[in-house]
Amino acid sequence: MEPRNFLRVEGLAVLGIALAGYFTLDGSVWLLLILALAPDLSMIGYLAGTRIGSLSYNIVHTYTLPLALGSLGFWADIRMALLIALIWAGHIGADRLVGYGLKFESGFKDTHLSTQPAPVDAFTKSD
Repeated sequence: MEPRNFLRVEGLAVLGIALAGYFTLDGSVWLLLILALAPDLSMIGYLAGTRIGSLSYNIVHTYTLPLALGSLGFWADIRMALLIALIWAGHIGADRLVGYGLKFESGFKDTHLSTQPAPVDAFTKSD
């Protein structure tokens, strides 16, 4: 099994756990529908170029920030923070499930889940 398939299965697991947690906490469907695609607003960074675009997209599409928000929500007993963190993590999981990955500066379609050519030039150039 290829590594990208493991990441897709992981995405399915995250999506399932996030949705189960969300509905266990009695999260409303309307909030889920409104915020489900909110992380994709980070693509606006691509208006400033591929470097800024990939950076803004990648920051928002890693599990670090939703885990931090969820931890804060749990620690401070802020239910809304937990709900938003679960929606956010679920979004990332859904992205991984369907094959959307973190972006490289070389272009929007170059992701850690797509086939990347080996950087042969870096090994063959002489100084």
